[in-house]
Amino acid sequence: MNKEFQKIVDLALDEDLGSGDVSAILLPDEQAVATIICRENAVICGIEFAQATFTSLDKDIKISWQVKDGDSVRPSQVLATLSGSSRSIISGERVALNFLQTLSSVATQTNLMVAKIAHTKAKLLDTRKTLPGLRLAQKYAVKCGGGNNHRLGLYDCVMLKENHIIAFGSITNAVKNAKEQYPRLDLIVEVETLDQLVEVLKLEGVTRALCDNFSHQELAQAVQMAFGKLPLEASGNIDLETLVAVAEMGVDFISTGSITKDIKAVDLSLRFS
Repeated sequence: MNKEFQKIVDLALDEDLGSGDVSAILLPDEQAVATIICRENAVICGIEFAQATFTSLDKDIKISWQVKDGDSVRPSQVLATLSGSSRSIISGERVALNFLQTLSSVATQTNLMVAKIAHTKAKLLDTRKTLPGLRLAQKYAVKCGGGNNHRLGLYDCVMLKENHIIAFGSITNAVKNAKEQYPRLDLIVEVETLDQLVEVLKLEGVTRALCDNFSHQELAQAVQMAFGKLPLEASGNIDLETLVAVAEMGVDFISTGSITKDIKAVDLSLRFS
């Protein structure tokens, strides 16, 4: 496990265990066998996080995984069998399942949306609308579900939005300053009108334009205007009901926060044999 992922696991364990698991200590410290079971159709993600949760608590716990990240599973399917200290397994149960349930939910929702637009050229992107502390984990889950990552944070890509543009006085001034200071970083410019898109299309050094909350009619016009000139990203109020229509208009990317924030945990359970 890479260091950043391990940090996430360590924080989760510290949050849950505190000074110690006062309930698990009541159990006889015996060897036990347990299984992790999925109760619904899902795309699994988070195995490395769950594995690290248990082994960080007790290096002697043995886990036999029957699936891998990105696999589709059905109800009542066994994901893993654990053997080791009953106390350690109980202490790690909730944190491990939290990772698996949350990340599998992201992967499942992403996979559903990716499948719906597979007949188009549009690529599905995530956003920065992630759960605090789980940015890297959720973006990993998006990739497991077949999606693509937008910028990881505020440091790896310049994205000029309405407030940046207002502060600089115009899109042209904002782009000029961005390219002077960060010539090697990708530059995405958010536009809210077709007139703004016209301005962006005249500028050099822009990686793509993000059409924010465009109507379907406006988006269709934007695709025609930008064809062969600049990639377009559509964003804003895009869900399962509107996704396909947007993709079929010919945009290159669709970004949505729904795959990381509007999620419902996948139903999993851990049971002693």
